[in-house]
Amino acid sequence: MNRPIKIAQIGIGHNHASEKMRTVRAFPELFEVVGICEPDPAWRASRGTLDVYQGLPWLDEEALFNTPGLDAVMVETDVWNLTPVARRCIDRGLHVHMDKPAGEDLAEFTALLERARMRKRVLQLAYMYRYNPAIMYARDQVRRGALGELFAVDAVMSTEHPREYREWLRHFKGGAMYIFGCHLIDLVIGFLGRPLRVIPFLKRTGHEGVEVPDTTLAVLEYPRGISTVRVSSVEVNGYGRRQVVILGTQGSIEIKPIERPTVVTFAKGGGGDIYGDRKAVVELPPMNGRYDELLLDFARCVRGEKENPFDYEHELLIHKATLMASGFENITW
Repeated sequence: MNRPIKIAQIGIGHNHASEKMRTVRAFPELFEVVGICEPDPAWRASRGTLDVYQGLPWLDEEALFNTPGLDAVMVETDVWNLTPVARRCIDRGLHVHMDKPAGEDLAEFTALLERARMRKRVLQLAYMYRYNPAIMYARDQVRRGALGELFAVDAVMSTEHPREYREWLRHFKGGAMYIFGCHLIDLVIGFLGRPLRVIPFLKRTGHEGVEVPDTTLAVLEYPRGISTVRVSSVEVNGYGRRQVVILGTQGSIEIKPIERPTVVTFAKGGGGDIYGDRKAVVELPPMNGRYDELLLDFARCVRGEKENPFDYEHELLIHKATLMASGFENITW
């Protein structure tokens, strides 16, 4: 495919929707945006006037699907509608970039993955930290064996949310763990593979009278170590403490904060005071847009230049672990 990918967006209700649109519009040589669909008048009223949507046609879903030459759709609906809308796109033979998490109905998501596999369509889940430069650096160091044998990953993704947002989290059994923990579970499993089990701790501070799991922890048990995922919606300076620490027998890597990452490596040996701080700061190139590398890789996959590095089996594994961490029972690997 030499021409730009004809892409549309269904839904503007997801919190990442507008910035995804901003990203694809920033690369007109790769993407031609042909329209937007948002059937909910409340979302049209509150977000439809954002600058990033100006000059684009608003279409109903059927008209959008019938756009000549349409190749792909970004699914950015309310979280609970993501999977069924993505399924309709796949059934129309379209490639899909789908925001996350992938729904509380595991059977529904499993069916979506199977349909995408049968139709040989790209289904990219929007885990942007996969393409974070610090995570990519750490992944390369692990591949090179610089950390020795990995035995644990400790990860934190917290925020201080306003009351209105914490009220919204009531939609989900796992609360903050479901919405944010999925990002970290993706990273832990990306480094260590499938855990033996996932143990959730979903606590409620009751802050401002909101009863929702807003201070949460998931323990991922491995044969040779324990990894943790911690998510809070009531942590002062939560953004500043978002971090991933990858631990190996020969060294470790600390990434903090994830969004504007500083990478610090800790190597074994080196002499000196055993209580000293044996670290080295790694300078990374400036980070581009938060979703640039994610959607550029989507373009490469749609154009057939590469296989999706995160295949259907990986996405199913991540989602099962996310549901386990969110308190769902009777889920097996």
